[in-house]
Amino acid sequence: MFHGIKATAPHLLASGGGSIVSTASISGTRPSAGEAPYSAAKAGVVALTANAAHEYAPTVRANAVSPGMIHTRLTDLLLGMDGMAEHMAAKTPLARVGTPEDVADVVVFLCSDLAGFVTGQNIVVDGGMTLHGAGVDGLLDRFRPFLGDSS
Repeated sequence: MFHGIKATAPHLLASGGGSIVSTASISGTRPSAGEAPYSAAKAGVVALTANAAHEYAPTVRANAVSPGMIHTRLTDLLLGMDGMAEHMAAKTPLARVGTPEDVADVVVFLCSDLAGFVTGQNIVVDGGMTLHGAGVDGLLDRFRPFLGDSS
């Protein structure tokens, strides 16, 4: 992230402006047991993006998106487990698992002139899941038998 922003920002500044949109995660805002390195990294993405918003304003805007449970190839295995997709949908006020298009729509908005007065923000795209706590609370306990971890 750091090197990507440092490499991109001079080109955006030279061209008269633009928008940086970073991908973080709800885990960076509401971490769960068992995901400390991931949560810390994603919180770092949000902080780095906020710094970029300070450093490159007013010419360049910088924002982050923090997806919740989104159905992708990465989450296919998890969501394919017996009852897991329904469990995740039940934890989400909008009563469904997100799609890549849900996140892409927010990224397009942040890159557009419609977001011309938005910078330094972390937009959570989770259907309201984090209103109830972290999106993956309790998953570590469900996986402990498979991990050989009895603690």
